[in-house]
Amino acid sequence: MLVVLAAVSAGLWIDTRGRIGATQEELARRLRDIENDSREARNLGRQTQESLREAQGKLGALETKLSESQSQQLALEALYQELARNRDEWQLAEIEQVLAIAQQQLQLSGNVRAALLALQLAEGRLSRADRPQFLPVRRALARDIERLKSLPALDVPGLSLGLDRLVASVDGLPLAFDERAPRAEDRPAKTGAKEFKGATAPLPAPPEEGFFTRLGGEVWKELRGLIVVRKIESPEPPLVPPPQAYFLRENLKLRLLNARLALLTRDEAGYREDIRAAQSWIQRYFDARAKPSQAALAQLRQLSSASISFEPPSITDSLEAVRNFKSRRERKT
Repeated sequence: MLVVLAAVSAGLWIDTRGRIGATQEELARRLRDIENDSREARNLGRQTQESLREAQGKLGALETKLSESQSQQLALEALYQELARNRDEWQLAEIEQVLAIAQQQLQLSGNVRAALLALQLAEGRLSRADRPQFLPVRRALARDIERLKSLPALDVPGLSLGLDRLVASVDGLPLAFDERAPRAEDRPAKTGAKEFKGATAPLPAPPEEGFFTRLGGEVWKELRGLIVVRKIESPEPPLVPPPQAYFLRENLKLRLLNARLALLTRDEAGYREDIRAAQSWIQRYFDARAKPSQAALAQLRQLSSASISFEPPSITDSLEAVRNFKSRRERKT
């Protein structure tokens, strides 16, 4: 029995030992696998940490660039606002200057066309800017534009051109005395005068009359041709010597130029007085029946019919709107 027990115990011990050895080998293998996995995990962890550090570095660089970009954006916005403010100020200053010049033109010469062009130019620039804060200024400009458009139209350039043409035609106007003075061959027909040439013609000298008798008859005929009696139905045109004729034409030109100046300054009294004087001079000193004189008189009548006086308008609404806008911007800054 003991031998059997010993054999059984020996077999169990050998089996148990074999199992323990196999278990140890399995455990050692698993430990090796775990150690390999742990080593791989550590390597992976190190790689992960390195990647994380790289990512953190990149993230820090990105954050730095982002902050720099934000700073640059803020600087650009501030610069843009400053530029926009300066551009608005420059534009408003330019518009104010244009409107001031237009106001002077209205006050000094009543040049409505120039003022209207200036207002339209200012409104066009503000409309292209398309800024909501400019709306009050644009409304004031629109009111002044409509006010100027409603004024009665006066063709100042056309009237001025007509006066310039008259000045240029003065040298071609014929003088009245030169045209009306009768010539020897057509005195009766041109002046309508009645001539009385002494007594009746003497009877023909008989053939037996001597040389002195015939000579006396010829002399008497010549003397009768030198004496003419005329009846004038109208006043005789004034005799203007050539030197004075030059000054007459120059004075007439000065009258017309003064009328042109009065037209530009809207001096209706001076304008009409110069036109009236020019008409009177042409009718008195120049041949009113000649075509150039008739054309000049017709042009003067047309010029005298134009009314050049009016109450000069004002564009103070637009000027005040621009100045008030500028003052509000200055108070805000």
